[in-house]
Amino acid sequence: MTTTTVEEMAAAFKEMGTPFIVGHPGGESVELMDAAKANGMRFILMKQEVAGAMLAATWGEITGSPGVCLSTRGPGATNMVNGIAHAFLDRAPLIAITDRYSAPEQAIGIRQRLDHQAVLQPIVKWSTAIDASVIKQQLRRAIRIATGYAPGPVHFDLPQSETKKAAGTAPNLPDLMPNYYHPKPDPRGLDDAVAMIKAADRPVLLVGLGALWDRACPAMVALAEHLGAPVLTTSKCKGAIPEDHPLRAGCIIGGLIERDLVSKADLIITIGLDAVELQPKGWPYATKVLSFANHPSLDGLVACNEEVIGNLDALMTEVRTAVPQGSGWGFEAAKEFRDRVHKALDTPATGLSPQWVVERVREIMPRDTIATCDAGASRLLVVQKWQSYGAREFLTSNGLGSMGFAIPGALAARLAHPDRPVVAFTGDGGMLMAVADIQTSVREKMPIIILVFDDGEVGLIRTKQSIKGIDPYGVHIGGIDWEHLARGFGANGTNVDTEDGLVKAIDHALKSNETTVIGVKIDASGYVDQFNALREL
Repeated sequence: MTTTTVEEMAAAFKEMGTPFIVGHPGGESVELMDAAKANGMRFILMKQEVAGAMLAATWGEITGSPGVCLSTRGPGATNMVNGIAHAFLDRAPLIAITDRYSAPEQAIGIRQRLDHQAVLQPIVKWSTAIDASVIKQQLRRAIRIATGYAPGPVHFDLPQSETKKAAGTAPNLPDLMPNYYHPKPDPRGLDDAVAMIKAADRPVLLVGLGALWDRACPAMVALAEHLGAPVLTTSKCKGAIPEDHPLRAGCIIGGLIERDLVSKADLIITIGLDAVELQPKGWPYATKVLSFANHPSLDGLVACNEEVIGNLDALMTEVRTAVPQGSGWGFEAAKEFRDRVHKALDTPATGLSPQWVVERVREIMPRDTIATCDAGASRLLVVQKWQSYGAREFLTSNGLGSMGFAIPGALAARLAHPDRPVVAFTGDGGMLMAVADIQTSVREKMPIIILVFDDGEVGLIRTKQSIKGIDPYGVHIGGIDWEHLARGFGANGTNVDTEDGLVKAIDHALKSNETTVIGVKIDASGYVDQFNALREL
């Protein structure tokens, strides 16, 4: 049976495990949308291309199947750039599709004509123009590149002339998704690594994204328990060790406060640590480093005395059987670190403090809640105060650190986990960058709870101004009625400034199972002290 280019694309996307396309379409992509519809796929219309790319990328993070987003040519493609950059630096598998003129129009036209491949080349792993004669090969290459380590975005430029052409035939094609078989590691290949662990009395584990890609979190926790070692994760890996586990210390934030804990160790064991997750500064530790990774580090930013490459789940399991039980120093060390962080963050406030709000919401929300978090001053507090109990239950933009992530990220979580509560933490600035997709949440029946930290300003920049002795200027927002804004989009909304008001608002949102915006008036006066205590700026 002969199939068209767009039919091949829709079938491949569904087969790889992504039953929807998201974005803001153009005239050249309507045939792809129609093919997706005929294949039983969903099309989710976003109000901003960047939000569509972030949603699709976050689906890719959660499921491992690349999300699919599309845009029209020219302004749609350039508007999608930030979302694709998020996928690139936050290591999320994504297929981004841009409309394009057919070859003759592309050759002579000027209006809305951009070289999309040149624009996106620095922030994608691969870019190609769709050609009907080889579309089956292009799809396989795209999916394998997007999901290969480190995962990331690929780009399809879709010319109008190719959409309805008959797809070329290709015998003996490989499977659409790669099938990985990971043999058990040869113990002899781990001799040096095992010797380093045996010689250490106080190892510490630093855990990054690679542990999630290899589904190695249970094996990592088992190793930590066997060694009695404290565990620090990057913010993308919150929940890799349940955050009520006694060996969970906290998150690496690139600040001075964690150096006290790590410097007490006599061996640093990094597990899947990606340099993009760390602050852009030199490696600060003279302690020996043993690195376990699923692909070689090419950046040279994280020091290591020994680097072991392989499937992390298999490696962690094999290492645990090869080393004796540890000293257990991590139980007390992790507790001391947690206590220090909480003390540093518990600054006084008049009214509701952001840190108290996070703690109170965590107490009320069910244990299996998935949280997303925007960039900004409040992110530091959410990362440390919110507790997650499973991998990929906390979602944020860390590699790119983009504002406007929380709402599209929450919508992706709702798509992946339709029966679990989802809360999006955002500042008022980040909320306004993605506000239009409240309507997407309502219209598409993907209910989420959006909690807005309303401090009336761009808090992170105001904090940096204060630390540098500069008067606040150009950062004020304020004056927004979140209740009426939400209702204008068909969502529930409320403004709160008391503990009782917050508790009632969360309780009502959970019971209603409808999209709800809760604007929480906070006292942000503690940000400067908190940043000085935890982070170098």
